[in-house]
Amino acid sequence: MSAYSYNILGIPEILLPKPDISMEKWATIACDQFTSNQKYWEQVETEVGDQPSTLKITFPEFYLGKIDETAKINAIQDEMRQYLAQELFTNHQGMILVERQIDNGIRHGLLATIDLEAYDYTKGSSSWIRASEGTVDERIPPRMRIREGAPLEVPHILLLIDDPQKKLIEPLSALKSSLPVLYNFDLMMKSGHVRGYSLAIPEIENRIMTAIREMQSDEALNEKYDLPGEQNRILFAVGDGNHSLATAKAIWEKHKAVLGPNHPARYALVEIENLHDPILRFEPIHRVIFERECPALEQLQAVFGDEIEILPTGTEALFAEVDATPDGSQAFGVLENDQAFLVRFIKPPSALCVGSVQHFLDNWQSTGGFREIDYIHGTADLLASVSGDHNSGFYLPPVQKTGFFQGIINDGALPRKTFSMGEAHEKRFYIECRRIL
Repeated sequence: MSAYSYNILGIPEILLPKPDISMEKWATIACDQFTSNQKYWEQVETEVGDQPSTLKITFPEFYLGKIDETAKINAIQDEMRQYLAQELFTNHQGMILVERQIDNGIRHGLLATIDLEAYDYTKGSSSWIRASEGTVDERIPPRMRIREGAPLEVPHILLLIDDPQKKLIEPLSALKSSLPVLYNFDLMMKSGHVRGYSLAIPEIENRIMTAIREMQSDEALNEKYDLPGEQNRILFAVGDGNHSLATAKAIWEKHKAVLGPNHPARYALVEIENLHDPILRFEPIHRVIFERECPALEQLQAVFGDEIEILPTGTEALFAEVDATPDGSQAFGVLENDQAFLVRFIKPPSALCVGSVQHFLDNWQSTGGFREIDYIHGTADLLASVSGDHNSGFYLPPVQKTGFFQGIINDGALPRKTFSMGEAHEKRFYIECRRIL
């Protein structure tokens, strides 16, 4: 337990672009999307042009390893300082209700700050805010180099709250018609529409804090999770932006002895969404391996033998069958050499199919079986990424919401890159900023 006292949720001071700035060019998608899609990022650069944009103050992961990273990070921080010096922002003191139109409807989120003293991303943590899946350690240092010395944070972090009674966010969305609108625009690249409503009203802020306190009560936690002690003291799980939040935590821990307890780096700006929002979909994150030494099917048969069943099929039939995998079974797809195969585990090695596949891939890569692995959102990008004689794709089933928080409590964390909240183009866009220096 931290020596600092804290309120988990805080009221932020947010920087928003002034009205003369094009929001359509300003807002760009989370940096960890379309990581193998060069055309996407080239088109974003074309659309943004020379206008102020979050594209210029974030580091799309597509470019990692392809450009001079130190020069890019310096350019990002310089651009942030220029935006501040040019007074491109207006200040908003208060939380924001975010309304996002996506393919299957409208979802809502609460934009607020969280205290990093209440967050721990290590597996088995008993903190109020926890990682939902394993952290890929090598993805943190590039983010640390960006955040350290940066005057601004530009977040795409989404936290999930387990609120089946819909006490926190849904009552706020019912007030939309009476709330001031802070922004309202179409997102680029056919990614839907977004609106932001001000919640800077004392009565509403008190209602939010009361709902949080009620969900933190022992009575509420025991009713949901029926576990003794601190292990069930969980309020939020990271849904998206796990590595960005882990980076903020790592930097805070590194410097907090010098910065003191009231420094803005102690906090992180996040959007909170209800796990039980019916519009919120858990999409699988697929895998692609590059420059493999032998076909994936050959390696699977060598490792699992008669503990798997392999059936050739068509691509669309494969997707449908994997998506319909019944509870208690594990099946996934393999795409290679312009062919599609359904693979079923007879004796699954892990509790989740994604865990069984990831364990297989980790072991294979450790022996030099392939050069690189990428994590892909969406079927179109998966199919585009498996072209070539020495690449293979792994199409995975979705993760169910039922027992999601219970699984984090019981197992510490889900396998890394287990799920995605929606398709790639539905991810959170960078819009709001906050000072961290």
